[in-house]
Amino acid sequence: MGKIKENSTNNINRQYIHECDLTYAVCKIGGRWKLLILDKLKEGKLRFSELRKSISGITERMLTLQLRELEKEGLLKRTVHAEVPPRVDYELTDIARELIPIWNELSKWGGKHRDLIQEQVEP
Repeated sequence: MGKIKENSTNNINRQYIHECDLTYAVCKIGGRWKLLILDKLKEGKLRFSELRKSISGITERMLTLQLRELEKEGLLKRTVHAEVPPRVDYELTDIARELIPIWNELSKWGGKHRDLIQEQVEP
């Protein structure tokens, strides 16, 4: 793969993300599925199939990609058990567990905001 130009928009954006802690954090957990996956794991370990069943609308491919990203970022721990057939568990890391109160508050805010917007649309 080629080297990214120093003055490319992609590189400038990446530098800004690393300079701003809030933007950096949002990039690590942002997107349609990541917070939902993390939230499903807050009670403990789950297998891939359990995660897949608990998240409606996510494809196996997307779940696999998101789990890999979260593992790469250090937010998930993947444990492969030496069994036949192989069993794989996913669980939150300690740093991800620190996010639980934050996403709980974000969820409360989301509910309030949605209700406010619906009241404005349907007086």
